[in-house]
Amino acid sequence: MTSPLRSTERRNPRSADLDLLDPQRLVDRFVAEDAMVPAAVGLAREAIAAALVHIEGAFRQGGRLTYVGAGTSGRLGVLDASECPPTFGTPPELVQGIIAGGRDALVRSVEGAEDDPAQGAAAVDARGVGAFDVVVGIAASGTTPFVHGALERAAMLGARTVFFSCAQPPQTMVDLCDVVIHVDVGPELVTGSTRLKAGTATKLVLNMLTTGALVRLGKTWGNLMVDVQVTNAKLADRGERIVMEALGVPRASARDAIRAAGGRVRTAIVMLHDGVDAAQAEERLAAVDRRLRAIVGDPPPVQGDA
Repeated sequence: MTSPLRSTERRNPRSADLDLLDPQRLVDRFVAEDAMVPAAVGLAREAIAAALVHIEGAFRQGGRLTYVGAGTSGRLGVLDASECPPTFGTPPELVQGIIAGGRDALVRSVEGAEDDPAQGAAAVDARGVGAFDVVVGIAASGTTPFVHGALERAAMLGARTVFFSCAQPPQTMVDLCDVVIHVDVGPELVTGSTRLKAGTATKLVLNMLTTGALVRLGKTWGNLMVDVQVTNAKLADRGERIVMEALGVPRASARDAIRAAGGRVRTAIVMLHDGVDAAQAEERLAAVDRRLRAIVGDPPPVQGDA
């Protein structure tokens, strides 16, 4: 008896005429399909929240988050991991991404790399995954052997495991993992091309996992990015605007304080608010688990419309 096709492999009846569409109708079809993704993600919100709890707990115990995936799934994991340090000032080892085929697979397809579960297990071993860590396996189709092997090894090592899929998860992963996130986006516009809706759903979920866990750890003040790393002109401007808005000071004062704080926006806010130097500001932050609300109070209200 033939097994039913996974949802990611089924043909989409709404795109059977895809190659006949003019540019405007083609774009309209993409827009209509992509609009379905947030609702599908919303149906998995309880599982996403459960995964977030595990990740927050790992961070609080000195553990790490490691994404594992192949192809688009792996690239999105690496992307999310790489964006945490500049956004939240986290060390690069806190959130990591493993992609089948290694670094070369980020820019070109490495054929067959995803088919070996032993390589997935070896990649987990190479990162030193342990009992305080969380490993999130990303497999849009649900069947990637590299991801399965990585999760099985992570579970053996005592790590918390999360499986993400846009197709019905295999029972082996349901039985193995602490959390299973299933986001059913239905068939793709181009049959089997999971870089489309499945890729969009993956990015949305990964955004929630890292951003949610790091916000819970106090890496923002309200919704202000107070641990941003001011490593370029755009981020320097953002940091200055945060200090200006927080305390009502001119840009020059904000810039000078950030410079004196070694680029740390959170520290600069305390320096200006309390009239202290950087070392004293750091001492005061350390005494309250670096939470600005305990020193400065609530962040300023949002001005204007969203």
